[in-house]
Amino acid sequence: MVKAQQLTNNEIVSAAGRVVVLMGGPSAEREISIKSGRAVTEALVRSGIDARELVWDGDLLSRVAECSPDRVFIALHGRGGEDGRVQGAFDLMNLPYTGSGVMGSSLSMDKARSKQVWEAVGVPTPPFSVYVRGGKMEKLPKDLRFPVMVKPSREGSSFGASRVGVASDLIPAIENSARYDDIVLIEEWVNAAEYTLGIVAGDPLPIIKVETPREFYDYEAKYVANTTQYTCPCGLSESQIDRCTDLGLFAFESLGASGWGRVDFMFDEQGDPWFIELNTVPGMTDHSLVPMAAKAVGISFDELVIKILGTSFREDP
Repeated sequence: MVKAQQLTNNEIVSAAGRVVVLMGGPSAEREISIKSGRAVTEALVRSGIDARELVWDGDLLSRVAECSPDRVFIALHGRGGEDGRVQGAFDLMNLPYTGSGVMGSSLSMDKARSKQVWEAVGVPTPPFSVYVRGGKMEKLPKDLRFPVMVKPSREGSSFGASRVGVASDLIPAIENSARYDDIVLIEEWVNAAEYTLGIVAGDPLPIIKVETPREFYDYEAKYVANTTQYTCPCGLSESQIDRCTDLGLFAFESLGASGWGRVDFMFDEQGDPWFIELNTVPGMTDHSLVPMAAKAVGISFDELVIKILGTSFREDP
């Protein structure tokens, strides 16, 4: 099979065949996924591709087979669709799909294990502890430095996440996160500006600076509030951008990710980056961060969607 990076957008369109855009699913991010999937489907159709929506409800694999697709554009967010399970099923079906394979998807979805890998390979990430409900790690460490960020290890869009300033608020925050996942990440708070780096077909997009008047970049700031500011160019120096981009690409590759994704990181006043998490299927509405970064370098939403579709043309799953 021809590698994606060898194909132009026109070649991708010609070779795409029938594309199913998979969205919805059982995760807390279902509605966001449907918005992404519908925007992607419209873009594919505008480009002349035989694309159809498939909202995941019930028996997924039989419904996919009924569509007889040549490939799948995965627009699923969260567990079930972004954690390697769907990717593994499609590998068994010998069905090409966009984005990362099983290992990259599963590792990236698990924030705690992502950070363990990053620590091992030298990617800077804030100090953290892991709480596992009902497991050996259920006891909390005694040396926590507040404030901390508490969040489900395997959830997205800031569901169940909260900032904790004092020890007396820690247990309620853990209980809130545990509504979404038995594994809870307790991460040292980094007082720093937030940035994000999009990656498409192995190439970095411009870094975007994210600013919100809220306590942190939560669900409200991401999807509801009109007070969130996105700045591109991001305001970092050229050398800082180069350093963060190189580290971001390394962070992406170290988790076994491929195709496309978005790496989120902080940059403190001392000039140090701190990597937070990797999203292997970021939002894909025309207001999402990856399309925003692509637009800054002259890549339209439709062109971006075709480039991402091109990641399904690969030799290895």
